[in-house]
Amino acid sequence: MFKKILIANRGEIAVRVIRACREMGIKSVAIFSETDRSAMHVEMADEAVFIGEPPPLRSYLNMDSILRAARLTGCEAIHPGYGFLAENHKFSERCEAEGITFIGPDSKAQMLVGDKIASRKAMSEVGVPVIPGMRSAGKDIEEFKKAADRLGYPVMVKASAGGGGKGMRIVSDPSKLKGCIEEGRREAGSAFGDDTVYLEKCLVRPRHIEFQILADKEGNAIHLFERECSIQRRHQKIVEESPSTALDSELREKMGRAALDVVRATGYTNAGTVEFLLDENGDFYFLEVNARIQVEHPVTEMVTGIDLVKWQIRIAAGERLSVKQEDVVQRGHAIECRIYAEDPANNFFPSLGKIVFVKNPEGPGIRVDSGIYSGYEVSRYYDPILSKLIVWGQNRDESIRRTVCALSDYIIIGIETTIPFLIDLVKHPDFLNGAIATDFLERNFKMWKKSDKCDLLDIALVSAALSGEEIQIGIKSKKAIISPWNMLGKWRIGEK
Repeated sequence: MFKKILIANRGEIAVRVIRACREMGIKSVAIFSETDRSAMHVEMADEAVFIGEPPPLRSYLNMDSILRAARLTGCEAIHPGYGFLAENHKFSERCEAEGITFIGPDSKAQMLVGDKIASRKAMSEVGVPVIPGMRSAGKDIEEFKKAADRLGYPVMVKASAGGGGKGMRIVSDPSKLKGCIEEGRREAGSAFGDDTVYLEKCLVRPRHIEFQILADKEGNAIHLFERECSIQRRHQKIVEESPSTALDSELREKMGRAALDVVRATGYTNAGTVEFLLDENGDFYFLEVNARIQVEHPVTEMVTGIDLVKWQIRIAAGERLSVKQEDVVQRGHAIECRIYAEDPANNFFPSLGKIVFVKNPEGPGIRVDSGIYSGYEVSRYYDPILSKLIVWGQNRDESIRRTVCALSDYIIIGIETTIPFLIDLVKHPDFLNGAIATDFLERNFKMWKKSDKCDLLDIALVSAALSGEEIQIGIKSKKAIISPWNMLGKWRIGEK
């Protein structure tokens, strides 16, 4: 087993990996940009190395600086988290060349599945259904126009080298194709260091279903069932759950087998996610492989009891999977809500500035994966995700009720967040009935506004946090104190 691992990421996922390392008795090394000097992951790690200025290309996408930090601190392995270099086969190649273990698939498998165009070709060859689309990257706008005409509008512009909704654009009007391709290229280049994009046919009102997989280096592979990820804004997921209300046992087994076919066809190892789109007729299509840990991985951990990050590390260290497919069971129901520093009432515009006060919800079945604290400064340079609220219940109804309670108890003061929006979302009748698709927000929340009651509550909470005064919320009294002097008990200055 590794003695020391460098985490090539930041925020809540870096904190998550550091916690797994602690529990496994492995030393952790954090990296940080100038903006992240006082970040939580820097404070938690055993060591921390400065790697550059805030823009990602000068820090978290800077391969030379990251590998230099690994060598300097004597790390045997690098965990990439998600985003940044997590799906960059050139980075894993660099790690292999320098004798540092990349905690993920090897560079060959990563190059195949990380390139969405190449992986689509491979899936077609083994009989996994794929969405109609381009079989190679377009060289110029004329080639894109011909492909769009052949596929029929609407079409989807997609980044070949990454996920998370980065670089994605839906095009319904041919006159907007060129602009969307240029926008997609710029966003993909900034997020992944690769601006290659291609076109796919855009399915109408599909559901987004993904299967979590684990595969060791000896050819053993299992899936850990599905996650429903249809609630999205700008093609990025904001609420995920497991199991999906759209799958019965027969369809679940069929999609699980297809996911493992993808693993075998690509020689994939470590943790990964095989993503599908499910249409209204119950037909599913291969979408892509995410060759990394997913933002929403805790949903699977909650319903299966399997720690995915620890298994990533074990597999990278050469351990054999000790879990067989028949051992994996879904128990209960889990929901994850991503908490973003965004204003949902203003088209999810990023909300920057200092977080004055944070109070996480607590209770049975409640988990918070977070990278923030009271006094944390939200930067303009990185993805605005702050934390993730994951809730487990014995069934979906209990999980939803518990989620509403937990969101209502989640206090983040100083910036706008998606918490009030998420409360309304999980209480919506269509969500309660499981009648969801990727256009859920567009259909139901296009004109959403935060209630006046929320605004008054925010004002009261800010006042309480700044003054340490007790305030009344409903029938219960909540006290928000941020002064350390108020937390020391009785004390006085001693006399000489």
